[in-house]
Amino acid sequence: MRRVTLLAMLLLISGAATAATESYTIDPNHTYPNFTINHLGYSTMHGRFGSTSGKLTLDRSSMTGSVDITIDAASVDTGMKKRDDHLRSPDFLNVGEFPSITYKADKAKLNKDGTGKVVGKLTLAGVSKDVTLNVKSMNCATHPFDPSKQKFVCGFDATATIMRSDFGVKYGLPGIGDEMQLSFELEAVRD
Repeated sequence: MRRVTLLAMLLLISGAATAATESYTIDPNHTYPNFTINHLGYSTMHGRFGSTSGKLTLDRSSMTGSVDITIDAASVDTGMKKRDDHLRSPDFLNVGEFPSITYKADKAKLNKDGTGKVVGKLTLAGVSKDVTLNVKSMNCATHPFDPSKQKFVCGFDATATIMRSDFGVKYGLPGIGDEMQLSFELEAVRD
């Protein structure tokens, strides 16, 4: 199993045994983008998105690839229905007008150990900005529970920090924090 950063997975999601560029499909059952943000100076609120799809490409010999991820904004979940409904409203994610959050990187490049930084476009609430994912690890191997030993999977761990106000999401500032920590735990299956 090869260790590489999660950012590498998000940006270079696809791990193949050959030098050719391979295509991967995000496994929605093992991919959960999540976030933390300061809540009124008292505590850190945690949330996640339960529905993610997308494709990745990866050339493991050159450690280059691409990422195209779509998150269902309405799948936000903080464990409290009333707060989740508010997060879906125009005050925050405005899912009626902007149902998807996307991240796209066409020219991802990682270090040979799978760590690195990937710069792509994050689109949130209809605003697109460059966001750098810090890939902490990438692991690629044949899935251990596949009896046919044909299912090849890459997993990534990556993080980023954004200012929600950069995306026009300003409700509750400064009480509700501006800085959001994003984490991506992602698995993708080779096509």
